[in-house]
Amino acid sequence: MALVAHIDSGKTTLTESILLQSHYLSSAGSVDTGSTTTDFLPAERERGITIQSASIPVRWKDWTFNLIDTPGHADFGMEVESASRVVDGAVVLIDSVEGVEAQTKGVWRQLDRYDVNSRILFLNKLDRPGASFRSSMLSVLANRLHPRPMAIALPIASFDPQDYARAEPGIQGLVDLIKWEVWKYDAEGKPSIHALPRTKDELEQSDLFPPSHPIVPHLLPARVTMLDNLAQVSEELFDVLLGLPEDPSAYLSVQSSQILPHLRAATLRNDVLPVLCGSAFKHVGTELLMNYVGELLPSPVDVDPNPKVMAPNAPLRALAWKVGWDKRKGWMTFVRVYAGTLKSQSSVLNASQSQREKVSKLLLLYAAEAEEVDSLPFGSVGAVLGLKHTRTGDTLVSVAGGSNASSLRDIIPPPPLMSVSVIPHSHADLEPVEEALKALARTDPSVRVETLEGQLLVHGLGALHLEIVESRLREEWKVNFEFGQRRVSFRECLGSGDVSRVSNLWQTEIGGQHVQIKLDLSVTPLDEDESPDPLWDGNVVLMANGKPLPPGELHANPNDPLAQVAKGISSALSSSPNTTLALSRAHIQVNGLDYPKEVHPSVLAGASAAILRKVIRAAGQGDLMEPYIKLKISVDEGSVGRVVEDLGEHGGEVLDLNAAEEAEPEPFVEESAYIPPQWLSPSTGKAAKGTSSRMKRTILAIAPLSQMLDYSSRLRALSGGHGLFHMENDGFRRVSALRAVDILRELGRM
Repeated sequence: MALVAHIDSGKTTLTESILLQSHYLSSAGSVDTGSTTTDFLPAERERGITIQSASIPVRWKDWTFNLIDTPGHADFGMEVESASRVVDGAVVLIDSVEGVEAQTKGVWRQLDRYDVNSRILFLNKLDRPGASFRSSMLSVLANRLHPRPMAIALPIASFDPQDYARAEPGIQGLVDLIKWEVWKYDAEGKPSIHALPRTKDELEQSDLFPPSHPIVPHLLPARVTMLDNLAQVSEELFDVLLGLPEDPSAYLSVQSSQILPHLRAATLRNDVLPVLCGSAFKHVGTELLMNYVGELLPSPVDVDPNPKVMAPNAPLRALAWKVGWDKRKGWMTFVRVYAGTLKSQSSVLNASQSQREKVSKLLLLYAAEAEEVDSLPFGSVGAVLGLKHTRTGDTLVSVAGGSNASSLRDIIPPPPLMSVSVIPHSHADLEPVEEALKALARTDPSVRVETLEGQLLVHGLGALHLEIVESRLREEWKVNFEFGQRRVSFRECLGSGDVSRVSNLWQTEIGGQHVQIKLDLSVTPLDEDESPDPLWDGNVVLMANGKPLPPGELHANPNDPLAQVAKGISSALSSSPNTTLALSRAHIQVNGLDYPKEVHPSVLAGASAAILRKVIRAAGQGDLMEPYIKLKISVDEGSVGRVVEDLGEHGGEVLDLNAAEEAEPEPFVEESAYIPPQWLSPSTGKAAKGTSSRMKRTILAIAPLSQMLDYSSRLRALSGGHGLFHMENDGFRRVSALRAVDILRELGRM
């Protein structure tokens, strides 16, 4: 299971709380003091953010979870991408002060992309002033995350009714609506669990709550709505409820053993989204969350119920979902076993690259600590030492059945948006810097390295990403270099010139023999309604039969002629002969290939690159494209004019100016979801609804990334230090002729 969320929602704090409650830790670390288990890189502890996903096996009651703590920042989207590929279920955290945020929707889409259907929502930080259970539920509906969020626990802010009247924030207890219990937490965060009465009258007279406690009248309606909602997606439960007597307390008599199987089945089908709540910092709700993770999220058996893959002697299939480097242990490959058993000291075949690899050791990783094991059985996650060639996304299979094994689905890195030149201090430093960059790109496939006109360039997903690349090169690889100026990654489109007369022949001499290679390519600009292939970075490359041609490194046999042609095409597309920019939105079909059979296929890479470059040169320079970002800016009423004016001056476009901080619009609310009253979290009740929330305004805009590299300091000046903003990638857009001239000047091409 993965913990995923927007940055600063409390994923790492929740991980610490889980490790404490499962007795792995004797005391929980804190992000603020840099003492957490899963954030162990120096850069993570210094900045208080998660940079790489870390995996920990957690034993809880009768279950073992492989828990993966992921980063929340968009610049490390690749880590969430690779974790989403191997998990069976996810816990999505929401900061209940902020509700659904930009990156919450980003990680939600990543889980959709890798078919991770089973999710649990955890509303965190309910101890903070301004936290709201109601607003968080409404924002889930308004942002269309799920039509049926289902509260299976309600928070008790305080057992003193006066705290509700004074709008005191806090969380002192939880009501489990399934098992019909109250969890009371003491000052240390230790819970005591009490069963609730099963009749309406006894519930109202119960001494578990002080007289006139406001939550008591809401408990029965909350359970009735939850069971009715679940019955709408489960016919068997519907029949159980139909058989109950007419008494108002009848729904309280339904036992958890009658509810849980139907709730589990509905969660596995993604018919409902179970919602739990608490405060990870105070360890409130952690145990309840882990109980329901065990009860509701799928095990590997639910995801692939084929008994053949579970047998210990089944042919091995495993996916390398992450590659790491450790100063003492060397290369560590994180794998998830999808069939059979992986044994130490065995040989495996990398099906993605057709190379044999030797497994020297197997480890179960507890973040930075490791425990050596002899084997990793079906469904487990662990690390392998000794693999020399395996990269993120490669499939490992047993050598015996390897030749016909298919690769598991690949992990696609997001496209780079920003680049920076790397300048080694001296000529002697050049080779160590190149080696370090190659190693770093293997651990993080969203880092791309290329040499352009004798200059080393590193491409990344954003400014913070490149900062982390710089600090990791210095601290982990200890190489001497300087970074040049940060630049945005621009793209060039295919020109409209006539390419019909371009020769499809390439000639050379090899060992004194004249060699002629013929490659028949049809190259056209991509239609506006045609979607590009992410593996080809915004282009489409097809074989003669119209099927997609995989990039060179994804071919099972590197000596396959088409694998070499793909390598050549990839090389030509990465640097256009017109502007040296990467080419985008081109549609290329390989119609025919003719070459002397005595020539080694590796020659085809150079030939296909040269022929494609001739075509691109003949087509001429097309439109230029630059990356755009979506901005959500929150400022005081008085700063709106200055912020909008600044956006206009920097090529931005305002999409929406709305008074934010109001409740989300009601029309999105599904009738079936139980939405508790606002006072359930007292600090967002009447007393907290002052005038300040009316004064905040949200501006939604799009702008070119190149104009927004220093936006945090600009916004601070424009808003007197009170402005907040979130950025997310919005793809590439064509630029005007005037802007294209500026870009070419910037690149030294004019």
